[in-house]
Amino acid sequence: MSLVVPLRRALGRMKPYHPPLEGRAGRLRLDFNENTAGPSPAVRRALARLTPEQISCYPEYQAAERRLARHFGVRPDQFIATNGTDDALRLIVDAFAEAASEVLVVEPTFAMYRFYAELAGARVLAVRYDRRLRFPLEQVLATLRLRRPRLFFLSNPNNPTGGLVGSADLGRILRAARRTLVVVDEAYFEFAGVTALPWIGRYPNLVVTRTFSKNAGLAGLRLGCLFSNPEMVLALQCVRSPYAVNAAALAAALAAVRDKSALSRYARQVVRARGELERALRRLGIVQFPSAANFVLVNLGARAPEILARLRRRGILLRNRQNDFGEVGWVRITVGTPAQTRLLIRALEKLWPGAR
Repeated sequence: MSLVVPLRRALGRMKPYHPPLEGRAGRLRLDFNENTAGPSPAVRRALARLTPEQISCYPEYQAAERRLARHFGVRPDQFIATNGTDDALRLIVDAFAEAASEVLVVEPTFAMYRFYAELAGARVLAVRYDRRLRFPLEQVLATLRLRRPRLFFLSNPNNPTGGLVGSADLGRILRAARRTLVVVDEAYFEFAGVTALPWIGRYPNLVVTRTFSKNAGLAGLRLGCLFSNPEMVLALQCVRSPYAVNAAALAAALAAVRDKSALSRYARQVVRARGELERALRRLGIVQFPSAANFVLVNLGARAPEILARLRRRGILLRNRQNDFGEVGWVRITVGTPAQTRLLIRALEKLWPGAR
């Protein structure tokens, strides 16, 4: 049956975004960069304390946003709570992108940058990592100076490559982007340590986003954060839905930031397990790339589909990223706890050709 009302022209040019596979429950989920240990017990207690009144009323934001802003070391007028990072990205695109504008991305990267830009009818300028997955800094700087795109989305560390743009190069990017809003997506900050957040008062064209989906383990509740200067935050409030963040997400986030030891403990566990996984991959002769995030990108070559299928039958899920690179072999491995990582390593040792 044909549609009575025609779709927007931009939709006719877009590819649909495919969400995570179903049937993941009960498996070792090393495929979507989630917290694999679960949130702090304090989070579960806070959710259990939600009253019928809190659940049946629209959520109130002011006190929660003040507390969360204090946790991140910013003022309340520099902060917006969002329905996951996706919502933060959409706010930015809704406020600044239009049919005549250009949006710069470095691919492969988080698919939602392109998705929201194309949905707005904007033109996407894509530069690419090279075969060694080095960040194309000079090409980015030249594009910023010559094309002056409306927006530049930078995942740092980048998903799916794991690469990190250091502070010195971030500074060069911001100085070159005089007519561009630079959005630094720090979804994996807790595993890397490099951040642009202290610079939001220095650069009027800087927006930083963070998420509670990764280190804090709240992916199922959807809570993100957007940081910028007060004028930018005020402008973005104009396109913000009034109740985009639900009461359960706010309660969980407040409990998570109160339990700082759980947040830092899980991040340390992942960094330690990442090192253990990288050493095992080198020992097995599996091609890998340096990562500052809670995952490692590898190239398993022509046997990747077979190995992924056999791991899945063992209850271990990894993420096939061949579509990002246009060839078979590319796989992203989420780093879980040290015990989960050792379980994966033992499975790879049995499946990988030539392993001893």
